[in-house]
Amino acid sequence: MNAQELRNKTPDQLREDLVNLKKEAFNLRFQQATGQLESTARIRTVRRDVARVQTVLNEKAAEAAN
Repeated sequence: MNAQELRNKTPDQLREDLVNLKKEAFNLRFQQATGQLESTARIRTVRRDVARVQTVLNEKAAEAAN
C-alpha cells in the first residue's frame, strides 16, 4: 500500500482501512505473545501502513479546513 493509492481513496475508505489495519496489528501482537507468529516483518509493515493512512487522513483534513 503506497501513499498515492491512499490519496485516491475517500476519507471513509481510509478510516475503514485504518480499522482493519489496527485489527490486524492487534492479532499480530497476540500471535507474537503466544509464540505463533511466523512473519515478524509483518508487524513492521502493518505499523507503517497505519502511519501512512493516518498521515493521508490528516492531509485531507487540513486540505478541507482551507
